[in-house]
Amino acid sequence: MHPPRRWHLRDSRPGDGACCIFGGTANSPYRRRSSDPPAVACSGCRRRKVPPHASQRRKLPPHQPGRTGAREEADTGSAACLGKAPASGVFDMQRHTVALIAGDGIGPEIAASVKEIFAAAQVPVDFEEHEAGLACFEKTGSTLPASTIDAIKRHRVALKGPTTTPLGGGHKSVNVTIRKSLELYANVRPSKSLPSVKTRFDNVDLIIVRENIEDTYAGIEHWQSHDVCQCLRLITRPGCEAIHRYAFNMARSIGRKRVTCVHKSNIMKLTDGLFLDTFREIAQQYPDIQADDILIDNLCMQLVVRPEKFDVLVLPNLFGDIASDLCAGLVGGLGVAPGGNIGDGTAVFEAVHGSAPDIAGKGLANPTALLLSAVQMLY
Repeated sequence: MHPPRRWHLRDSRPGDGACCIFGGTANSPYRRRSSDPPAVACSGCRRRKVPPHASQRRKLPPHQPGRTGAREEADTGSAACLGKAPASGVFDMQRHTVALIAGDGIGPEIAASVKEIFAAAQVPVDFEEHEAGLACFEKTGSTLPASTIDAIKRHRVALKGPTTTPLGGGHKSVNVTIRKSLELYANVRPSKSLPSVKTRFDNVDLIIVRENIEDTYAGIEHWQSHDVCQCLRLITRPGCEAIHRYAFNMARSIGRKRVTCVHKSNIMKLTDGLFLDTFREIAQQYPDIQADDILIDNLCMQLVVRPEKFDVLVLPNLFGDIASDLCAGLVGGLGVAPGGNIGDGTAVFEAVHGSAPDIAGKGLANPTALLLSAVQMLY
């Protein structure tokens, strides 16, 4: 596997001409800890205020972290705002075209908000829109047209809103299909306390690195008899090596000092045993980074007691899916949780909340999660 590329749309590093808003320091989802020296605006970084977004002018109700849509917490509240944006010329990067999949429900609304904010901040990104999800299925008979996959491959980077899988058998999840078809083996979910979102904790700053293709999500299920069905758990050595190496490379590149492997090898001795053994082997190649491990049940208890003790967590697919939503709850819910699916040379960034059709078109959708995912895309 090639080393992970954190700088998906940039050819330069922070501090070489990029504004601190998008240069991976001050407001990055990967922001360094409070003990590090404060970020300083780049030389010549003149800023102007971003014009109020349309949804802000509607005087939306205050943030409600517990607000739920059809499946997940698509938080309501005031629209996200970057505060101040860089003036013209501060981005040291060429223009890029990104495939934009607006999705279903509130997807088109929050995608429009992100496009407006990017335009106001003069981010050198052009969005090429493509379809996927339930609305696409009703129009074309496919939840994920080949043209959409081709666009992601062509541009190598995509931003995706929430999609709905049609009811009934035979319809695969758009998210799972994209991850498998493009081999996006690493799901990266930062969880960081936001000053404007009041929660039980104000010092959460961790990153979930979830294996994204294997485990029970490989989709190997069958009926053994009329009353018994079976789901097989697929864990491979190459898959383990790839996700562990990604976690350590990412930690090193952004100044993180600790990677924790999460497992249940005391019960699943072969599958999780392989995941843990491979982690320990890879960890020896990174002596500058502390490596330890923890059982998944203990992790869940520790997260709701002392979440600040964790830095980078690397998990198998199923555990990572569950734990990442728990971590999102620590910082305000899925409505403020960004996410990225990373492969070798291709990445899809997405809002991890659902399509929330019950509030679609009512001016209540909060675009923060998709906006933070779009900012994560810039690194």
